[in-house]
Amino acid sequence: MTDLEIDPGTDPKQAAVAVATACRILAHQGLAADVLGHVSVRLDAERILLRCRGPHDRGLLFTEADDICVVRLDGGAELPDGYSAPNEMHIHTEIFRARPDVRAVVHVHPREVMVADLAEATLAPVFGAYNIPAARLALTGVPVYPRSVLIRTPELGADVAATMGDADVCILRGHGIATAGESVGQATMRALDLTELARVTGEIIRLGAEPRPVPDAAELPDLGAAFNDQSRWLHYAGRLALAGLAL
Repeated sequence: MTDLEIDPGTDPKQAAVAVATACRILAHQGLAADVLGHVSVRLDAERILLRCRGPHDRGLLFTEADDICVVRLDGGAELPDGYSAPNEMHIHTEIFRARPDVRAVVHVHPREVMVADLAEATLAPVFGAYNIPAARLALTGVPVYPRSVLIRTPELGADVAATMGDADVCILRGHGIATAGESVGQATMRALDLTELARVTGEIIRLGAEPRPVPDAAELPDLGAAFNDQSRWLHYAGRLALAGLAL
């Protein structure tokens, strides 16, 4: 399935499968070690579906649709027995509050992004057509939230949202990343793209060179959601199926 077919007001069960699939994709691609990280999608003006923690939680790689629960933007929730919302749910709720255009939010802990940022590496468009969506993320700039705290209050969540501003991605220094999109698939692909950008940047530095923007980066086109998001979402979902991890 592709979550791009899911619009606000449609079957929450389908949306929960999309969020759970995103969690599995991110973990399978190495962006979410063990039990850390979560994904959400907006249901309506007051509610989101958020990956919560159950009594037998085995981490994002093994997320089930039942792990995706309704949480209100005011922080309230009526969760199934044994479930709790993640401590950092405010990353999600406050980005949704600040950005009516956002339909989905990802928070994960890709090591490559954290290390590149701690090394004070600027994530410039160091490549071009190799990965156009990632290069275009770099062209628009990647904001960095400078604190390494656990985002466990609405005030801290609002700080993250303010740092992110109108950007599609944000680095949380010494911590992880937040990405936003018009769909679960788009927010997920942006997390993968930001990680690839940091990975290549780090490899350039380890080879003894300085990461520099390629000269033609500004000419790279927007290939559109059908390619950037939907096709790649189906690709990574296919990888899950091949690995026996599809829902």
